[in-house]
Amino acid sequence: MATTAFRQAGLRAGKGAILALAASLLAVFFALAGNAHAAKLAARDYKMAGDALHTRVVINFDGEPDPRFLLLRAPHRLVIDLPETRLVLDPKELKPRGLVEGVRYGNLDEQSSRLIITAKGPFTVERFEIVPNENAPGYRLIADLSAASDKEFNEALSIQAETTGSTTTTPKGDRLGKPSPDDRFIIVIDPGHGGIDGGAEGPGGTVEKDVTLQFATELRDQLRKDGRYQVFMTREGDEFLRLDDRVRIARQHDADLFLSIHADTIRLKGIRGATVYTVSDKASDADAKALADRENLSDQLAGIVIEEEDHEVSDILVDLIRRETHNFSIRFARSLLDELSTTVRLINNPHRFAGFRVLKAPDVPSVLVELGYLSNPKDEEELRSPEWRAKVAASVAQAISDFASGTTDVGG
Repeated sequence: MATTAFRQAGLRAGKGAILALAASLLAVFFALAGNAHAAKLAARDYKMAGDALHTRVVINFDGEPDPRFLLLRAPHRLVIDLPETRLVLDPKELKPRGLVEGVRYGNLDEQSSRLIITAKGPFTVERFEIVPNENAPGYRLIADLSAASDKEFNEALSIQAETTGSTTTTPKGDRLGKPSPDDRFIIVIDPGHGGIDGGAEGPGGTVEKDVTLQFATELRDQLRKDGRYQVFMTREGDEFLRLDDRVRIARQHDADLFLSIHADTIRLKGIRGATVYTVSDKASDADAKALADRENLSDQLAGIVIEEEDHEVSDILVDLIRRETHNFSIRFARSLLDELSTTVRLINNPHRFAGFRVLKAPDVPSVLVELGYLSNPKDEEELRSPEWRAKVAASVAQAISDFASGTTDVGG
């Protein structure tokens, strides 16, 4: 009996030791788990700035993250994986803007998170890096997205699949004069205004957004019949488009030429005739500046406030205009005026220039054509005429043919 009692006491003591050891181990486990949780990075303060051409994404971290990103298409997305990171984001900060159509996020597994940025179309990732904060603890991720063509996006996907290489694109100059069935000259026609933004209105009730769409459709049909071009329109119905969206469409189609169609009004009703504009930081005259200011107000007139939080983004649109692209724009403008002079009346000094936002694609030769003044009864009558539109569209098509075949001079 005594032996049994001692054995039972020993068992109880052993169980107590085991329980104490287990409790100690559990305490260590929970401490380690707590430390692991504490060591997990927090990502917060998601910010986006820019427009439909260039958009910057910034995310702050309380430690140094190790992100990885990949591209997906259908739709075009940037996927950012963040190991050992929890996302502490304010849904209000994820509101779509610029090139970004939507943002989603969630847990990839128990330790990692994933952020999915959906774009309005193809894009390139110009910058993706982690930098330390200058005036506060922690780090921030900076991702710069730029609107691009499907070709450029697909090249980036190929590079991604190979995990090495670099992306290159063919300079616009190399494509001029070399159209072929497999690589046709690409034209984007932009009927000015649309939707809530009607544009100018003539005394007879003609609305600019209507005649620009009618003319653009006529020109598109003539060019497509030719068979040498790929032709796209920024809008094919009565819809509102932001100015930077119009430029984005041209860039995403990898356009060789962007043609914006307008029909303005002016106080002096006796003035009539067509004008061709190319972009410049400095307007050629007060009328050109006033017209550019009116056109550039299109977004605000439609109730959209352009918030330029990062002023470098808007400055880049002008600074990145390459000399080559500008020369090609001037080349086409001169060719177009030569052709138009045989079919329509031109104003004095018909080649003018001003800071039109819609002409600021850095790598697409671009011109804006004012077909006439709706404020002039004769111009308004002609703009409403299908026969007149067909005749003028034929002249524009001939200028495009000369430009695409490389038979025009660049000039100074």
